[in-house]
Amino acid sequence: MPLTLEQYGNYLDSRGATWPAVPPIERPKAKAHVVQLPDIQMVTWSVYGTLLNIGGGELLFEHPQKFIMDLALDKTVQEFKMWGSMSRKPGQPSDYMGQLYGKALTELRMVPSPGEKHPEIRAERVWENILKKLLQKDYKFDAGFYGSLNEYSRKVAFYFHASLQGTACYGGAAQTLQQVQEAGIQQGVIADAQCFTLAQLQRGLTAQDAKVRVDDVIAAEARALSFEQGARKPSERLYRHLLTALESKGIEPRQVLHVGSRIAHDVVPAKKLGMRTALFAGDKGSLAATAEQFKESASRPDVLVTELGQIVDVIR
Repeated sequence: MPLTLEQYGNYLDSRGATWPAVPPIERPKAKAHVVQLPDIQMVTWSVYGTLLNIGGGELLFEHPQKFIMDLALDKTVQEFKMWGSMSRKPGQPSDYMGQLYGKALTELRMVPSPGEKHPEIRAERVWENILKKLLQKDYKFDAGFYGSLNEYSRKVAFYFHASLQGTACYGGAAQTLQQVQEAGIQQGVIADAQCFTLAQLQRGLTAQDAKVRVDDVIAAEARALSFEQGARKPSERLYRHLLTALESKGIEPRQVLHVGSRIAHDVVPAKKLGMRTALFAGDKGSLAATAEQFKESASRPDVLVTELGQIVDVIR
């Protein structure tokens, strides 16, 4: 039976795999503005930069520092024993893999996205395109362990991105999700995400409290993820997708509180569709907000929290 992404991550841990350090949290000069919002029936979360600490506050496909990018590519080539099926050209394995990766990424970015200004690509498809080229040169992998080509591509994507950027939950994430659930409030995610994002979130939560499970606190039907919707924030497609699903439950937009760390990507589209909003200003590295945005009603959040646990006070 092939391993799930979470099981695969645990397997790598058991082998002593090492990952990049999570960036230290730098507190911004922000004062919490916490008020109770009546009749909230659901809290939706952004993931990267809100629940999960990650460098720059968002997932990267290409790291701006060449050394880190090359290291992640080289580790991936070695981990999945790709070098034997790659063209032997002068230079390091990361140089040639970088060319393959860049070409696959560019091709996917050029695929037309009718009606969508902010298209998203799927990380596993980048690696699936690369693997198909390697398979033409007698490359082999253990399908019994990794699964089908599609499942294998997901695990390669997981490994590469874990090697590119370290992640860990912000303080109080597991406890806050648990407390919101215990308060009788449903929870969802509206997030720029990839196939491995929820596995990364689960790993971060487990590090804080092994009893908190993503599938227990965030219902499957309450997830709007960019890689599935083909659109990334600030596209309204993610928000509309979830609000449509909630409409059948009798939950109106004004009864949904969205929590994120970027005003343009989280607050503005949510407010436009009638949702309530909370800006997480707990880390200067992920916070994207200006004084001008706070002055405009269309971009001013309903509440500003500097600790995730303050959301519990908002919904009481």
